[in-house]
Amino acid sequence: MNNSPRETVDKMFASFREANVAGIVKTVSEDTIWIYHGPQKIPKGTFEKKAGVKAFFNNILEKTEMISFNTDQFITEGNAVVVIGSEHQKVKRSGREMKQKWVQIYTVENNLITKMEEFATSEEMEK
Repeated sequence: MNNSPRETVDKMFASFREANVAGIVKTVSEDTIWIYHGPQKIPKGTFEKKAGVKAFFNNILEKTEMISFNTDQFITEGNAVVVIGSEHQKVKRSGREMKQKWVQIYTVENNLITKMEEFATSEEMEK
């Protein structure tokens, strides 16, 4: 079945909301690359192949509690999907809360995400 690039990205987000890392990994290509330009409180990083994407999401799910996660706007052109969103999370170890706004740019080929690049900014919340 041939999905639109938006449908592929939607599947990935649905799996993330369910904390289903195996489902997320099914939406990416073998040679995928994820580039994360982290906000002020989270380091930037590059994650390659399915193993890198798995490590990226396991790290998020193991270390944070997602209070809210919003995909506010989607812009699709050809095989590119741009998503503008925001999130509010709590670091499990310290209890600190942080809000982020981000833009993610996905490239989708043959129903699989071949690249993701995220630009984010953050604000630490007062307790």
